[in-house]
Amino acid sequence: MKRVTGLGGVFFKCANQASAIDWYRKHLGIEAADWGGFAFRWREPEDTEEIGYTVWSAFPKDTKYFAPSESAHMVNFRVADLEGLMTALREEGVEIVGDIEQHENGKFGWILDPEGNKIELWEPVPSRDDPYL
Repeated sequence: MKRVTGLGGVFFKCANQASAIDWYRKHLGIEAADWGGFAFRWREPEDTEEIGYTVWSAFPKDTKYFAPSESAHMVNFRVADLEGLMTALREEGVEIVGDIEQHENGKFGWILDPEGNKIELWEPVPSRDDPYL
């Protein structure tokens, strides 16, 4: 089974979200949207009609989205078959966090790595069906 197919996003907590976003805009040219992040778009190498994106997002320091992890960061990986992968990971003894959620841009699931870092797994919908593109 194909597992991770790419990087879906990098998320991190900020003591001052607005200041951090401004720093990244000013010094690195990353223009964050109102929701606190930016989507870097790219094309799938095997199907150049298919658009993908990798999200960079600054979260407030007190966000609960990374829970139960205490880490200041979370990585999102794109996957081909979320349900199959979550079943395999569960059988391998990987700690699963919550249930798979269906959103308009795909399915999401969460696990913890051995260090207690939360990892988000994302099976995106085809780009023609993604409301964010």
